[in-house]
Amino acid sequence: MRKKWLALVLSVVMGLLVFAGCGSDGKDSGSKSDKSGPSVALVLGTGGLGDQSFNDSAYKGLQKAADELDADVQYVEPKEIAEFEGHFRDFAKSKKYDLILGIGFDQADAVTAVAAEFPDQKFVIIDGSAEGDNVTSINFKDEEKAYVLGTIAAMTTKTGKVGILGGMDVPSINVFVEGFKAGAIAHNKDVEIMVKYVGAFNDANTGKELALSMYDAGADIVMQAAGGSGLGVFSAGAERGKLAIGADVNQIPIDPDVIIASGMRTLDNVVFDQVKAVKEGTLKSGDVMLGFKDGGVDYTTEGTKKMPSQEALDAAAAAKQDIVDGKITPPRTAEEYDAFVKNLK
Repeated sequence: MRKKWLALVLSVVMGLLVFAGCGSDGKDSGSKSDKSGPSVALVLGTGGLGDQSFNDSAYKGLQKAADELDADVQYVEPKEIAEFEGHFRDFAKSKKYDLILGIGFDQADAVTAVAAEFPDQKFVIIDGSAEGDNVTSINFKDEEKAYVLGTIAAMTTKTGKVGILGGMDVPSINVFVEGFKAGAIAHNKDVEIMVKYVGAFNDANTGKELALSMYDAGADIVMQAAGGSGLGVFSAGAERGKLAIGADVNQIPIDPDVIIASGMRTLDNVVFDQVKAVKEGTLKSGDVMLGFKDGGVDYTTEGTKKMPSQEALDAAAAAKQDIVDGKITPPRTAEEYDAFVKNLK
């Protein structure tokens, strides 16, 4: 019995030692000498791992780089926006990393500041725009997928009321909102569209409360564009027997009885591609925008148990093709939305 207990204690200790090497405190994940690929550090968003959305997708791409490119990877999970700059600076000061990655608009100032201090260090920020000759800024045309999802919502609603929940009232989320509104109004001129913002990306409880308020006000479909906060939409939908739409990754498996469609960003592939570019020496600084045509965004209804009508699916597919062909340019701002509505036939 004593031997079994000792073996158990030793196994727990060894497990903790291994975890300490790859945890969220940003400690070194291992010696670069045993890796043939580039050394890469990732600063996640405040929503952290487990959001079943933005952060999890980025982490998936990082792990893919470790597996397929033999990259030496590290990540950190900040709890507050104020922590971002310190993490970026610590990674840069270590001079261990061929590439430092960040995700989210709220990391832009931190990346800009630290990139200026370390001009020889390569930085990539995804879903945000930072300045510097050593910075690559990659953004998504989220208004495109939101337009198609708005189409599905407007053609599926039975009450004539739909909603969208944003994480924060900021430009990178406004593009979801305006695109969703445009797709909805273009396919159902009488639809009523409700919009609410959580004020955070890691507050599922408030997300649920706001979603419940929209459902109780008559909306029977609510789209989430709120990261981890958006998980509350799915809980609210299940509680009220209503429908929801996901974002960032295919979230339908979370609750196929509630989620009828989901927007997707190929964030995992984008992270992987940046690491690959560093390995191949092809990474370029500057601004990049990815949409339907580039494979940067998409949508899916695969796996839902509440499949939209064929008419709605056909309209969504047609809208996507029109966007790819340049026949439709979904709005990114409130001003562009107003102009879009005025031009509707």
